[in-house]
Amino acid sequence: MTLTEPSQQAGPVVIDTNIALDLFVFDNPDCAPLASALAAGELRWLATAPMRNELARVLGYPLIVKRLAQRQMEAASVLAAFDARVHLLADTPPRAPCVCKDPDDQVFIDLAVAQRARLISKDQAVLTMRKRLAAQGVVVQAVLAAM
Repeated sequence: MTLTEPSQQAGPVVIDTNIALDLFVFDNPDCAPLASALAAGELRWLATAPMRNELARVLGYPLIVKRLAQRQMEAASVLAAFDARVHLLADTPPRAPCVCKDPDDQVFIDLAVAQRARLISKDQAVLTMRKRLAAQGVVVQAVLAAM
């Protein structure tokens, strides 16, 4: 699916915490195509409770707290934006056969593999797994525009 193709069913996507922060806190222009695709319903953002918990934890990091204050935002509003956009799955998927060097990233890999979803991450530990994840039916991208 490209961003210009109409879609009858939104393609599943798993978005890691750094990209979520780029979308909600940092307004990274590289994420504009992703934000548009999500808003247009071209992508179905899948997440689990551990992913939401990680975002909540990261929103407490000093750099993030400072950025939120600069933008006159609160962590609760970021979590509300996350909640409004994701399809939160009740079950945590089983561990994928591909294991990431960064244990914090494993939940994203597990879900992407279980759902055969596109995985959007700029984490180097994930990006180095592109070939192994492709063998599992998962496309890994740093940004949506790289399609």
